[in-house]
Amino acid sequence: MSFTQLIHAVIYGIVQGITVFLPISSTAHLTLIPKIFGWPEGGIGFDVALHVGTALAVIIFFFRRWIELIKAGFTAPKSANGKLFWIIAVSTVPASLAGLLFNDRIQPLQDNPYVIGVMLIVMGVVLWAADSAGWKKIKRLTDINVKNGFIVGLAQCLAIIPGVSRSGVTITTGRALGIARETAAEFTFLLSMPIILGDAGYHFLKMNTDPSAAASLKAVGGTQAMIVGIAASFIVGLVSIKFLLDFLKKRSLFVFTVYRFILGAAVLVLAFSGVIG
Repeated sequence: MSFTQLIHAVIYGIVQGITVFLPISSTAHLTLIPKIFGWPEGGIGFDVALHVGTALAVIIFFFRRWIELIKAGFTAPKSANGKLFWIIAVSTVPASLAGLLFNDRIQPLQDNPYVIGVMLIVMGVVLWAADSAGWKKIKRLTDINVKNGFIVGLAQCLAIIPGVSRSGVTITTGRALGIARETAAEFTFLLSMPIILGDAGYHFLKMNTDPSAAASLKAVGGTQAMIVGIAASFIVGLVSIKFLLDFLKKRSLFVFTVYRFILGAAVLVLAFSGVIG
């Protein structure tokens, strides 16, 4: 792996670690970077590495919480933690099915800058509207019921559209349901772990049937790039989770709306001017 490939792998990992947890769309950023800077795309293999890194970040950050939930889910399913475990399990089903059924069909939209730009702006407005309502009837994770959890999980299906953002759409839905900002974010992170791992597993299996996977991975540095990508996305992912949870204790989501609007507008301008396509 060359020095340039090392820098690219680190930057891709950093971008993944930041954008997958903040409500600003990791897919949009990772699609736009090679278009704007002319960098090689890592393909399925590198995508797997980035997903593994961020999944590990969620597992480690919430490790004690996961142990409590899993233990209660199987030994005391009627307890608060037991119920929450099964709510998370049930709520991951819609997005899992959506990914399996529609991921390949929606793939052509992944590289479309017009779709990315529009969805960045649209979801930014929706995020602002839901958050500005300001009501908080659900302040604790254990107060989330099956209905609310399933609705948030159902909304997660929209994350396959580039520019939407998994964390963005789930936090938005949580806020619309009256879940407090920090609680909505924490539920989103817990809900994302099975999906991120599942997505990584899906792409890993797909590597064996994609003849271009090896060539794409080699272009960004091969196995060494995967290791660097995992490490960078893991470390930055931990920081991003901590940052957002602390940020939402005192502040609104408005700054992310502004960022999405600026980025979306910039993408559309670049697309219309022919700089990216």
